[in-house]
Amino acid sequence: MALAVGTVAPAFTTKDTNGNTVSLSDFAGKTVVLYFYPKDDTPGCTKQACSFRDAKDKYVSKGIVVLGVSADDEVAHQAFTSKYSLNFPLLADTDKSIIKAYDVDGGGYAKRVTYIIDGDGKIIHVDANVNTPTHADDVLTALGL
Repeated sequence: MALAVGTVAPAFTTKDTNGNTVSLSDFAGKTVVLYFYPKDDTPGCTKQACSFRDAKDKYVSKGIVVLGVSADDEVAHQAFTSKYSLNFPLLADTDKSIIKAYDVDGGGYAKRVTYIIDGDGKIIHVDANVNTPTHADDVLTALGL
């Protein structure tokens, strides 16, 4: 069961696609779309990632940060990012600590769940019924944009 709207988003620190350390607190004051997905370079995950890639300008213009999270490591994220020209960070959660904290553990992989976190660190929307090809636009609609 995903975390509820109104819950304070669990803090985390991990590495991104390029080995940079990323923490949720780095984005204080900004809306964060934290989307969990099962595995790099699989059909549904690719459609979902490409939907965010293609909508990047819409997100940037509203000051919204997009972060993808899976249990894949940095090397897999680098290959996935390169293959599909992804233009946002993917977070490596190889120990599944973030996946577990956000209650999206599917037993070896992350369930496909998206959290929208406001600038104060509270979860304001949860999407556990993701339509992968239209997901980026669906998130914008959920934000009223």
